[in-house]
Amino acid sequence: MKVKICGLTNAADAAFAAAEGADYLGFVVHPPSPRHCADLAEATTEVRDQAVLVMVSDDAEAIIRLASVAGIRNIQPHVSSEYRAAVVQRLKAEGYFILLPWSDEQGAMPITMPIPIDLYIWESNPQATGLVGGSGQTHAMTFPPPGDFLLAGGLHTQNLRERAALCPAEARIQFRGFDAASRLERSPGIKDPLKVKAFIQTAKTLSSEAHYARD
Repeated sequence: MKVKICGLTNAADAAFAAAEGADYLGFVVHPPSPRHCADLAEATTEVRDQAVLVMVSDDAEAIIRLASVAGIRNIQPHVSSEYRAAVVQRLKAEGYFILLPWSDEQGAMPITMPIPIDLYIWESNPQATGLVGGSGQTHAMTFPPPGDFLLAGGLHTQNLRERAALCPAEARIQFRGFDAASRLERSPGIKDPLKVKAFIQTAKTLSSEAHYARD
């Protein structure tokens, strides 16, 4: 099972999270966001392998250009429904690893995509939260993704075990880890090292417990 720390904006926070064992490090490039990473190349210099470009855009070529400049191979594209399949196909054709947002709402997108998705990010319904992407709010876990996923939405160390336990039985076989952002901060875009460390340690402990339970 994997851990993704998202909403990173600087190299120091990213390096700390990586050293503590984070598998994926999310960098939001979306100027309206308080977690917008203004200098993606600088922030990801030491963590390119784990870095994930989180971008709101319907333009696959714009996403590819930015990822190429920064040397990033993992992309979390937030794309309008009418362009989603085409954008994902274009990114996969270029060999990118795709973490595709999956909203917890009925009919959020077709049950099957034209090509396999590497990982889904099971997040809150933006129609309910009013925000595209991370909202810091939990969701009901009613409509699971059709493939392997990271659970997102209002996660922090204190509720991690409870949220994992609430994951529907039919979805657990595809449950691959956790994704957290705003609840691990001192201020928007600035992580709290103690919260990050505790979150990663707890998530990895749950991963071990799940492994032994399956055995």
